[in-house]
Amino acid sequence: MPHLHYEDIVEGSVQDFGPRTITREEIIAYAKEFDSQPMHLDEEAAKKSLLGGLAASGWHTCCFMFRMMYDYVIKDSASLGSPGIDETKWLKPVRPGSELTLRMQVLEKRVSKSRPEMGIVRTRTQLLDESGAPVIDQTSTLLIGVRDPYKAAPQ
Repeated sequence: MPHLHYEDIVEGSVQDFGPRTITREEIIAYAKEFDSQPMHLDEEAAKKSLLGGLAASGWHTCCFMFRMMYDYVIKDSASLGSPGIDETKWLKPVRPGSELTLRMQVLEKRVSKSRPEMGIVRTRTQLLDESGAPVIDQTSTLLIGVRDPYKAAPQ
């Protein structure tokens, strides 16, 4: 049974989770399968690229961030999915050995007018490197179950 419901989410709250280290092997394995550009596969070619060295694909960084979101938040929640991502910014290359921390901020929340069993939560999610600098910044909307729809329904 999920522990985290709409009522448990505090608007304006910020939570950090992790860190988790991304490895060279993970970066290359992801790139081989999904983003085979030289800067994600080959250290020598990557040195000559705009990134200046081997770095995770931006899409790998998104997947890495979502894995952390799932592990730390979603798997124990009344998640109903998401209607989408508003914006994603890749701010800094993610290097092998980077220790990444997930930061989630609740921007706003409301109960759906047409479906009172569903809460709508806008979040800003970032991955921070070991120096605290964001490497990715994303805003999105989460749908989460309401524990007591009739109590939480808008009037």
